Amino acid sequence: MKLLVEISLYPLAEEYVVPIQDFIDRLNSYGELEVKTSTTNTLVKGNYEFVMDILGREIKRTHEEVGQAIFVCKFLNGTHLDVPA
Repeated sequence: MKLLVEISLYPLAEEYVVPIQDFIDRLNSYGELEVKTSTTNTLVKGNYEFVMDILGREIKRTHEEVGQAIFVCKFLNGTHLDVPA
């Protein structure tokens, strides 16, 4: 089963761009994920268990590095959905 997740990250810090870009860059480092970034969110698609594992690790890392940060996520069954180009 595939999972499609729409993620928006809001670091509660004056320098908010760097943590957002770091998070996106880390997601892009996983070749098994399809990642599409827009101005307001990032779409991530891949194997359900793999996506959940990676998001758990990377969200935790962001909280450890940034402190307070808000993640807004929407989870969809991505088996029959494509990541828009």
